[in-house]
Amino acid sequence: MPQSLTKLYTHLIFSTKNRQPFLDDAVRPRVHAYLATVVRDMDSPWVVVGGVADHVHILFDIGKMRAPVEFVEQTKRESSKFIKTLGERYAGFYWQRGYGMFSVGPAHRDEAEEYVRNQEEHHRVKTFQDEFRAFLNRYGVEYDEQYVWE
Repeated sequence: MPQSLTKLYTHLIFSTKNRQPFLDDAVRPRVHAYLATVVRDMDSPWVVVGGVADHVHILFDIGKMRAPVEFVEQTKRESSKFIKTLGERYAGFYWQRGYGMFSVGPAHRDEAEEYVRNQEEHHRVKTFQDEFRAFLNRYGVEYDEQYVWE
């Protein structure tokens, strides 16, 4: 086959350090737009960002040119620098060290997109910790509770 063709949707989730509510209503839209730009700049042809004050969800087509860890490292690094420029209140901003990254089949992309776009609604009744545990369990990811939240 003369071409390399991919369609690899990925759902990336990570929180602010200690789940501090840094991503308030005043900055959240700008941060989400910036995150989307960083991911697009890494050759992702499609991206959707959502989240609430203490974490983000990024659903994107990872493409074929970069490893998953590159997306995570660059996205967190560049967005953290950006957030710190938004004002004195954000000078101590950091993302948590860890993350969750989950595959999404093309047949489930629309459902995943709706989930990412409606984060505020989901978190009226579910904490980030409960949500993240549910993802880990759904995908059969083994984890040690004492290290997940650092």
